[in-house]
Amino acid sequence: MSLGIQDFDFELPQELIAQHPASPRDHARLLVYDRATGTIEDRFFYELGSYIPSNTTMVVNNSRVEKCRLLFQNGAKELFVLKSLDPYRVEALVRPGKKFKVGKEVDLEAGIRAKVQSVQPDGLRILELSHAIDDSKLDEFKYTPLPPYIEQNEDLSEEYQTVYAKEEGSKAAPTAGLHFTPRLLNSLKEQGVSLEELTLHVGMGTFAPVKSESISDHIMHEEQYYLPTDVASRLNKAQHITAVGTTSVRVLESVVQRVEGGEDRISNRMFTAGTGSTDIFITPGYSYAGIDALITNFHLPKSTLLMLVSAWVGLEEMHRIYAHAIAEKYRFYSFGDAMLLK
Repeated sequence: MSLGIQDFDFELPQELIAQHPASPRDHARLLVYDRATGTIEDRFFYELGSYIPSNTTMVVNNSRVEKCRLLFQNGAKELFVLKSLDPYRVEALVRPGKKFKVGKEVDLEAGIRAKVQSVQPDGLRILELSHAIDDSKLDEFKYTPLPPYIEQNEDLSEEYQTVYAKEEGSKAAPTAGLHFTPRLLNSLKEQGVSLEELTLHVGMGTFAPVKSESISDHIMHEEQYYLPTDVASRLNKAQHITAVGTTSVRVLESVVQRVEGGEDRISNRMFTAGTGSTDIFITPGYSYAGIDALITNFHLPKSTLLMLVSAWVGLEEMHRIYAHAIAEKYRFYSFGDAMLLK
């Protein structure tokens, strides 16, 4: 079956796009979907423990969001730094693009300049900065990269980090994890739930839009991940795995191998530890091997994240779940509510 971008479209009322997180975090709503029965329940995130097995291993992404958005002239010029190539050269998205042409040196603010060395087909620029990217002179211009549908508000900076964030490097938050509080995590552990951490630094592989009409023509950007050896060893013995967020899914599905001849699901899969990059693109028809349940937020229309969810529950069921969420006025996107798809 050949799927097009329109197969993943839906209409979302503007007022359902969350501008602030729930408070407390775990008081976000939770849509619970059972793949075996097709049933949908409307709950709250703090009730999560009642809907996941006590023997599950919950896998979270501990990446921390870095202040990679540089705003100059009251936001009239922007560098969204995706990668530092050396102290002075960066790979970045820019705005407005017409001012950043190859060979041009752009005055940003306060004597800070950026010379455009190259423009890639996807619009990314290689820039040579007049000051090192970690120069303190740049600090006042660095902001947390809140999504474009959320008004820039640095007061929300810590709200846009998970409570277990450690390894700085993400350009966007692994948002499914934003709903956890220390109290909820402790109660889940007391229930018997195991918690394991991996790292995937969120970049364009997660948030780049799909521009091709046929999804098979979309090329994913690579993102860096790390799965520690001791974590992989425990995952190989896990009875049940609940992935927290699509980023955790992408790591697990990138490093899992199917083992022929295993007697049950546990012995049928083997996770390999290591550091690497992944450009895995999960779409309907994909056969999952590394997870048994998924916690995720409600995603943008036509996004690769929505396609990943559709591969887990089925395309028609994804649309039914989203129609239910819209009818029940769930809050959408990064600061919105969550789903448990089990």
